Amino acid sequence: MGIKIKLFATFREGRGKVVEMDYTPGMTGQDVIDHLGITAPEIAAIIVDGVDGSVDGMLPVTIKEDGYLAIFPPVAGG
Repeated sequence: MGIKIKLFATFREGRGKVVEMDYTPGMTGQDVIDHLGITAPEIAAIIVDGVDGSVDGMLPVTIKEDGYLAIFPPVAGG
């Protein structure tokens, strides 16, 4: 069993659109972004199992087995 991480925009570069990761009991959002080489300041929004959360409030939250995350960078445009 594992977790799925859906990446958006620049986070896909060199990682792909969806990353699967082995599940470890007690795994947190911080563990996931560390594994992916992403730092919290780079993240604009993160969703855990369909629930919107702020980066500061989410990262310590424990990820569930078969869970999923969606990670979004800041959006720029004109």
